[in-house]
Amino acid sequence: MIAGRYTIEREIGRGGSGTVHLAHDEVLGRTVAVKRIGILPGEHVALERAGREARLAAALNHPHVVSVFDLVEEEDVHWLVMEYVDGRTIGEIVRAGGPLDVTEAATYLAQTADALADAHQAGIVHRDVKPSNILVSGGVAKLSDFGIAKSADDASLTQTGLVTGSPAYLAPEVASGSSATPASDVWSLGATLYHAVTGRPPYDVGDNLIGALYKIVHEDPPRLPEDHPMAGLLSVMMTREPENRWPMAKVRDQLARLARGQRAIVPAAAPRVNGERTGELPTVRAEPTSPDDEQPRRSRAPYAWVALAAVLAVAAVVAAYVWAGRETPEAVEDDTPRSPTTSQTTSTSTAPPLSAEDTREQMDAFIASYLSTVTRNPRKAFDQLTPEFQEVSGGYEGYIGWWGKVRSARLADVQSDPSDLTVGYTVDYVFTSGARDTQDVRLQLQRFDDTYLIAGEG
Repeated sequence: MIAGRYTIEREIGRGGSGTVHLAHDEVLGRTVAVKRIGILPGEHVALERAGREARLAAALNHPHVVSVFDLVEEEDVHWLVMEYVDGRTIGEIVRAGGPLDVTEAATYLAQTADALADAHQAGIVHRDVKPSNILVSGGVAKLSDFGIAKSADDASLTQTGLVTGSPAYLAPEVASGSSATPASDVWSLGATLYHAVTGRPPYDVGDNLIGALYKIVHEDPPRLPEDHPMAGLLSVMMTREPENRWPMAKVRDQLARLARGQRAIVPAAAPRVNGERTGELPTVRAEPTSPDDEQPRRSRAPYAWVALAAVLAVAAVVAAYVWAGRETPEAVEDDTPRSPTTSQTTSTSTAPPLSAEDTREQMDAFIASYLSTVTRNPRKAFDQLTPEFQEVSGGYEGYIGWWGKVRSARLADVQSDPSDLTVGYTVDYVFTSGARDTQDVRLQLQRFDDTYLIAGEG
């Protein structure tokens, strides 16, 4: 028994970050998972990771994040006590049954992207998104292992020599030794998407870790066939320049569309020249991630290093993996609306107007995103109302007076009308009392910059 309350039953998992056991919480009478933190040289790093995982996962409190309950010590051995998810990882599901279909993959990854979008909003970068860190049970995905996650106000673990992440899913900038950012998580989720729908990792690491890292840094990323429903989305997730990747919230919304059987509003896959991909995206630019991003684009010269510097950087990554005791290649295989602006960039001002179909799909996506936000972050959802409609709704107090009673709101059907910007939809409510109700709702939207606000009930 650990800490006088957790009875160990059996080992259920093992990896580079520790051994996981099934246990029973004798105090609360529930099944939990406990991860034993290693006692090898450098354990202070493992303990720091465990404390970080407990703190960051607890701070998120998201339905698609594996909950961390406690960090306890028993006879100089540390244990991380977590929610037990009785399911399999995406990696295990693919290994057992082959590639996932588009709807299933999009469902799991949309849920994961939702968790990551919340993490990024809280200033947390996961840094190790991969198929073996996404658990699935009963159609619900949960992201695990925040041990190497980084908060904006944390000291970086890389200062100890730890290079974070699993080789096949590392973003190019991380593989070359730079710090991870939210855009790095977007790449890693894209790499996970590729694995989920093809049945294989995006890069074959095998015994040649240096070669794999060199490919990630210098070669064009893998792509899906151009007629694949996820080809365009992958191209805006796995693009080498971090500033050109879509933000996680935007990726989540498009994955949610695919999960509902709708077409994603994303560009086609990168064009080919003489049978080869150019690596450039067709006239599509990701949303700015910083004020500097609005400046004219510099000429494209990604990672313009001399060959010797590149080899030295990759060698440093490999050395850090060995030093930190990270997973071996074999283990890896197992595994709010923006304010209006007074000026626009040239590309924006010359962009052609949206078609009625594109406008309809944008409106559909907005309502889907709003309903997925309102029950877990009502303040953020309230900000998606126009000031006039906020006042009509009784301010935030009146708004939360109703929405505070709703546990979930599932979009059953949506019909948007681009001609007058109205949206009619059917929603299935589950209330905190346990009662259920289905209602038909019609809302008036108002265009605001490149998104919408809710202006009233139609």
